[in-house]
Formats: sequence, structure tokens, C-alpha cells
Amino acid sequence: MPPIRVLIIDDSVLNRETLSEALQGDPEIEIDGIASTGEQALTLIPQLRPSLVTLDLALPGMNGLKILAEIRKMNPNLPVIIFRAFTEPHAEAKLKASLWSATGYVAMPSQPGSRQALMQHFRDHLIPKIKLLCAASAAPFGWRTPAVPAPRGSTSTPVDVVAIGASTGGPEALAELIAKLPANFPVPLLIVQHMPAVFTRHFAERLNLLTPLLVLEAKAGNRLGRGQVWIAPGDYHMTVARQGSEVVLATNQQPAEQGCRPSVDVLFRSLAETFGARVLAVVLTGMGSDGSKGAQAVRDAGGEVFVQDEETSVIWGMPGRVVAAGLANRICPLRNIASEIVHWAYADRKPPDSAFAATAE
Repeated sequence: MPPIRVLIIDDSVLNRETLSEALQGDPEIEIDGIASTGEQALTLIPQLRPSLVTLDLALPGMNGLKILAEIRKMNPNLPVIIFRAFTEPHAEAKLKASLWSATGYVAMPSQPGSRQALMQHFRDHLIPKIKLLCAASAAPFGWRTPAVPAPRGSTSTPVDVVAIGASTGGPEALAELIAKLPANFPVPLLIVQHMPAVFTRHFAERLNLLTPLLVLEAKAGNRLGRGQVWIAPGDYHMTVARQGSEVVLATNQQPAEQGCRPSVDVLFRSLAETFGARVLAVVLTGMGSDGSKGAQAVRDAGGEVFVQDEETSVIWGMPGRVVAAGLANRICPLRNIASEIVHWAYADRKPPDSAFAATAE
């Protein structure tokens, strides 16, 4: 395999030198170029045609977000990893980066340490992500969406909850999907979007502006109600549990699954255990395989699993894994997923005459 060629964009001499040394220590990676400003980077990218770009958000002159927007004009599929000290003041910038299709994030250590500690941080957190992203970008698992989608069919078991899992490309996909749901949507909707801590609250606030539904970041003890949309908080798994006649949300920081916390698998399994066959699980665009084990639990319980098709996915990793395992009841382009969700949510139900009034505690 040819080496992974990385372009580093960072104005910090220490970061550039440390990152270069960390990456050069891996035989599968080579440094394609280094840029200290956005203007320099945008000149180098079409010349070097790197495999991947690492990008610091805080740059002099043209900042990282503007650079990312320009990179996306050049090449919408070039993997770009943002790395920065992710603290509350930077949350809005991080969210914008996500919505502009930054492919990945690596948080810098919250406390400054030695150069060797920073180098080890890059080796532990950045190099595995670089390899995974470039493998997915070069050959997205080699699977192809079947020419004929699974039949729509109908369900005799009402859907009582809808769950969605997404990663790379998910913020854009979820924004499009949520905006299409009706105000009288009859069941709760739970979402795991792979995002760092702090991101998810701002993401929920953005989605809340696109829909008449109530969109909130989940907190332990929230009661599920129809028409509510709950976003799993960054760095926490989201699950559900019955308390008498009600179902409430729970969060925990148990170990990550397949490198993910929040994990789609964790949510899907919890819903299958709590709701049985009355679950509709949807897997959208994303890198990796999070969601496939959870999809198996949903199918074993008698529930339904839909996935986004390869053509409309930024990376057909997560949905592709579900299809390869034979677990997808239906494969849909993104533009059709909202209508399919509505169809199944209203199956065997009479749509209410007016919009609900959702509450959350």
C-alpha cells in the first residue's frame, strides 16, 4: 500500500515539530507538507494532493473554519482532522467545523505537559484516526448497495420509539432529516451522533431551530414523551430504563465500545431490551462499525433496521456494516429516510389532529 501523505496546518512551531516527529515514526505515514498559515495551505493542497490534512482551528489571518470551507470547495472528500484544545469557548466553532464536514477531531491535552507527553498523545489519538479515515476514504469497505432495496412492507407491531446512529457526515444528514419530521410526530426519537463533549448541546440547539419538535441534549432522568428528540451527550453513553409506567433516560461513562462514547450499539441494545419489537433503528452515514451489533439486538427482538444508502453517505462504513451483516430491513437514500420513519411511526396509529405539546424535565 502507498504511504498515507499528511499535510500539517498549524502556526505553532512546537505542535508542528512534535506532530511531524510523531507521524514520521510510523512507517505507514509520511509528511507531505507543512503550512503555518491558511493561505499557504490552500496553495499547497492542489499541488501536493495529500491523503489527509490536519488542521488547527486557531490560525492567524484566515482561521481554521474558513480554511476548511475552502478545502471543501476544492475537494469535498479529502479527510480533514481538526485538532485543538476543546473547551467551552470553542464549542460553537467546533460545531461549525462539524457541520462543514470536518472528518474527525482530536482534542489536545487539557493540561500542557512535556513534549514527549504531547508526542505520545498524537501517537495514541491521532495516528489511529488517520489510518482509519484514509482506509475508509480510499476504499469504503468495498461494499456496494444492492440495486433493488428491501421491500417496504408493513408492520403489525407499532413502533414506540425511533433511534438514529450517525458519525462522519451525520450532522448534515440529521439536519436534513429532522427538518422533514411533522410537528405531530407520535413517538420519541433518540440520536447518537459521534461528537466530543460540549458539541452535542450546541448541536441540539441548532437542530431545535430546524423543527417544531423539541430537541434537547439528554440528561439522566428525562422522561420520554412523543415528539421529543434526545441527543446523547458527548462522552456519555445514552440508555433507557422503565420506571413504572414511564421510560426514562440514563447516561453513563462505562468504557467506550469500538472506540465510541456515546455508542450507537449501547443505545440500540438498551432500546431492544426495553421496547422489544417496537423499535425502529436507523443507521446513517459514518466511519467504522458502531451500530451493527446494536442492529443485531434490534432485529433479534423483532424490531426494524433501516440504513442510509452508499450513494448519499459521506462514508458508507456504519450503514455498510449493517448491510454486510444482513441486518438491514431497508436501504434508503437520505432524502427518503424521513418519510419512511414517519410511515412506520404512524403505522397502526391515527395521526393526531393537532401538534402535541412536548415537555421535558
